[in-house]
Amino acid sequence: GSVNALVSLQGRELREISGDFCRDITDVALSVIAARHEMLEINGDAINALAEHCRKLKDVGFVESDNIDEVALGNLNSVKFLSVGGTRNLKWGSAAQVLSRLPCMVCLDISRTDVNLSAITRFLSSSQNLKVPCALNYPVFEGEVDSNTMQSHKGRVLLTFLNGIFKRVTSLFADNSKNVTDMLQYWRRAKNRDKNLDGIVVWIEWLTQGAAVLLSLLRSSQKEVQERAATAVATFVVIDDENATVDCQRAEAILRGDGIWLLLDLARSCQEGLQSEVAKAIANLSIDSKVAKAVAENGGINILANLAKSMNRLVAEEAAGGLWNLSVGDDHKGAIAEAGGIKALVDPIFKWSSNTNGLLEHATGALANLGADEKCSMEVAVAGGIHALAMLARTCKFEAVQEQNSSPLGYAARALANLAAHGDSNSNNAAIGQEAGTLEALVQLTYSQNEAEPAGALWNLSFDDKNREAIAAAGGVKELVALAQSSSSASRGLQERAAGALWGLSVSESN
Repeated sequence: GSVNALVSLQGRELREISGDFCRDITDVALSVIAARHEMLEINGDAINALAEHCRKLKDVGFVESDNIDEVALGNLNSVKFLSVGGTRNLKWGSAAQVLSRLPCMVCLDISRTDVNLSAITRFLSSSQNLKVPCALNYPVFEGEVDSNTMQSHKGRVLLTFLNGIFKRVTSLFADNSKNVTDMLQYWRRAKNRDKNLDGIVVWIEWLTQGAAVLLSLLRSSQKEVQERAATAVATFVVIDDENATVDCQRAEAILRGDGIWLLLDLARSCQEGLQSEVAKAIANLSIDSKVAKAVAENGGINILANLAKSMNRLVAEEAAGGLWNLSVGDDHKGAIAEAGGIKALVDPIFKWSSNTNGLLEHATGALANLGADEKCSMEVAVAGGIHALAMLARTCKFEAVQEQNSSPLGYAARALANLAAHGDSNSNNAAIGQEAGTLEALVQLTYSQNEAEPAGALWNLSFDDKNREAIAAAGGVKELVALAQSSSSASRGLQERAAGALWGLSVSESN
């Protein structure tokens, strides 16, 4: 049917989809479509349609979106609980004005946004029914809040990590004199409670006890629920995706609840969709050192190494990402090698084409980390890693110079640099130079946006006599001089690597 066709779409880059005249779409189907197509965005037309056709809608969230229309939000007249957490495109001057007019809104989640204190003050002053604005994980805003901020807004609670969430929520109750450790449990057991506050407390419970909810969903007997829960865990722990930053408290909450054991057990599933999402969750969690240790101790490295061999690109990509995060530092490099992880990371470079950026980035990033270890660097060579990385550098050099497909090339160059750094103990340095066209490719890559990585590789490779001659013949001296003399805007590390390579080349009298 048409619903199954929509659910089964494999368009990972899909940004817009229309289900007009598709009568069988359910809430579950919509959720699955959204979960499998992360690039989809909600636009103003969609919000307006929601407001027009769902006149009894009470609870809705537009989370981690870059395309929210604040004017359209003003049409959600029936909504009591609204979340725009993680949204960065809202203009808070106009958004505060629009949202404060919503007649039914009681709770507003603006966590992880760039909201300011002025907008919060407007919400509290202008909104008739708003009781609980929640602004978690936004340190700049939290720093503006002092103990006097809420005194003029009786009966309302501003939740931040700095003001004591449970203490603030307790202030909503008529009898708030009790010193209650588990406020939520106390509320559920209370006999004479304000029924109007039930919805508010449930909403807050989700925000503060999300880890427990997700762990419960991971224990579901339904594969579809497990998959979506794993996706949620992967998102739940990440603060900054670009810089690979996780919320350690959230990650360790998952750890304390046996979440690592649950995820590793689910990773053994034969369903590739579940494998992919679970591997991503494990990868994100493993950024935290305590979680990484637990993953390793519970057999996670072997599981990820096996998943990295998958014929499904998405499964292999997420598993390689997990090995990449676990290879940071020295604690787990040896275990990755023993589990066959190095070959599992080398093979995808041969197997998949150069336009599979995510997989190649994860694999080369992990090999770069592993190559820094002397024993692992020899394993990389035995597994064909030198040939694979050299091939990648040669075949993708032109795209990298044009700032396309550059990220895997940067990590490939770093991996070659690290492999060549053990010249006194193995023959990797000479072996890289013997790969036809590799030194020439590294010289050309000094034109790319990842210029520091090939410069570092040339520095280490210049300690071999034959490599020195080949680098010079490829025009390396001229390019390295240009990098060493680059403007003050260039990083000190770049200039240092270029100068180091020139020093290595200068050992040869002909240079």
